[in-house]
Amino acid sequence: MIVEVPDTKAMEALGARLAVGCEPGMSFFLRGALGAGKTTLTRGFLRAHGHEGAVKSPTYTLVEPYEMAAVNVYHFDLYRLSDPEELEFMGFRDYFRADAICLVEWPERAQDRLPRPDVDIAITVAVEGQTQGRRVTLHASTPAGVDVLARISAHKS
Repeated sequence: MIVEVPDTKAMEALGARLAVGCEPGMSFFLRGALGAGKTTLTRGFLRAHGHEGAVKSPTYTLVEPYEMAAVNVYHFDLYRLSDPEELEFMGFRDYFRADAICLVEWPERAQDRLPRPDVDIAITVAVEGQTQGRRVTLHASTPAGVDVLARISAHKS
C-alpha cells in the first residue's frame, strides 16, 4: 500500500490510523532518511493510544518506553547502534512481548536480530527538493499486519 502524505499533520494522522485496532504483540519497522518523518508518524501513533506528553526520537538511549493504560509501546531508534550485538546487552528481546507494541526506526542496523515486523514502513520524499510531501509505502508481513492495512485502506480520508 502506498500513501501520499502532504505534510506533518497528515503524517501524524497516518500514525494514528495505524494505531486504530492495533493489537499488543505487534511490531512496526520504520525506514527512511534522517528527517523523513519516522518520529512524526510515531507521535501520531502514540497520541492515538492516549499519550499526551512529548515524543522524541530515542537516538541516544536506543529505546523510549511509553507506558499507557491499555498497552506499553516501545519506540526504538537504532541509528546510532554501532554493533547489532549491543541489542543483546540491552535485553531487546524483553521488549518484543505479547503485551507490548514495538516501533523500530532504522531496523536495518540490527541486521537479522529483530523479529519479523507485522508492518514494514518506508518513508521517502515524494518529490525531490520538496520539504513537506512524503510517500509512505506500507507492507504487511503477517496476518495481523494485513488486518491493520485493510483498516487503513477502508478508512482513507
